[in-house]
Amino acid sequence: MEDLTEKTVVVFARPFTVPDFDETLPAGEYEIETELVSPPDHRDPEGWKASVLVKLHPRVSHPGLARILNVSLVDLDLARAKDKLTGSALSDFFIDKMLADPMVRLVMEADGVSEVQLRHFYSGSRQPGAGSEKMRSVPESESPREVSSIQAAENEGMPTRPN
Repeated sequence: MEDLTEKTVVVFARPFTVPDFDETLPAGEYEIETELVSPPDHRDPEGWKASVLVKLHPRVSHPGLARILNVSLVDLDLARAKDKLTGSALSDFFIDKMLADPMVRLVMEADGVSEVQLRHFYSGSRQPGAGSEKMRSVPESESPREVSSIQAAENEGMPTRPN
């Protein structure tokens, strides 16, 4: 019989929170159990979402009480990503993960989008309220064709100016 769960340990360097749980959890090691595939008796395998059982540390007020928190895999990954950050922006972490995906690279190549353009798009360097008349600074590696296609995409759906 194939094992449907995986047990591991996750280490948080700082206190963290997860959505829909009103408690800030302390830093430390947490045993987790992840369901790898939907249970065989699950009625809707397509609608099944991966979940994780996290064994919480006992409270000081109830030292013998074992607690287990059921969180989505996405929420746990987000908490781990925030914990791993050491001064860099959260978007940089996700951009690196996204760029590591070969399918994303193929789509970028098909669309003519470079890594520099993608990083620039997701960077926080864009100033709010900057007028469209101002030319944004672009890396020298971008050709004029790339710049005009980026500007056209950024302005897509915007009303045109009357002559």
